Amino acid sequence: MTGNLIIISSPSGGGKGTLIKEVLKTVPDLCYSVSFTTREMRAGEMLGTDYFFVSRTEFEILIEDGQLLEHAEVHGNFYGTSLSQVKTEIEAGHDIILEIDVQGAANVRTKIPEALSVFILPPSFEVLKNRLTARATEKPEDLALRLKNSPGEVGHFSEFEYVVVNDDAVRAAFDLQTIILADRLKRVRQSTAIQGILNSFDDSKNHAIGE
Repeated sequence: MTGNLIIISSPSGGGKGTLIKEVLKTVPDLCYSVSFTTREMRAGEMLGTDYFFVSRTEFEILIEDGQLLEHAEVHGNFYGTSLSQVKTEIEAGHDIILEIDVQGAANVRTKIPEALSVFILPPSFEVLKNRLTARATEKPEDLALRLKNSPGEVGHFSEFEYVVVNDDAVRAAFDLQTIILADRLKRVRQSTAIQGILNSFDDSKNHAIGE
């Protein structure tokens, strides 16, 4: 079975990062796409684990060289998905999670319509605001921009196949895990294995019953 892209999106503070970390612990043959970004590194983040932090000039070179599957400007910074990492993991039979904004999600769905898409919806604006404020990773002006943009981002939920309401992290992580595992059971994703089984039944026609 070949791998698939899993698009996971939400407004900032929706909790997608936390849920992704949980499913990566429990779902086999699942990996995470490390994006490129021009934003500043936050406290506790690691280069190459959370993001590849690059300058705007370096990001523009990535675009020109065709190294990005998709890219978008979000909250004043640029983000992009590594094309080579995605191809390598899918060809190896691994599902790969893309943690991207709604713009990036739309770009990927256009290029790879079979990708699985999940929107993480916070239970309310107030909860979203409290989460963003509590994590204290943004400057006041950046926090204000993210909150201002959140209603527009939430409005894109209908473009996704699945919606997970993140009102309880444990339950929401289980829901996300269930979606990923169920997608692997789709007929189209098991076509090679199914064909092998069907071939065995065709072969049985060449043998007399009781042999």
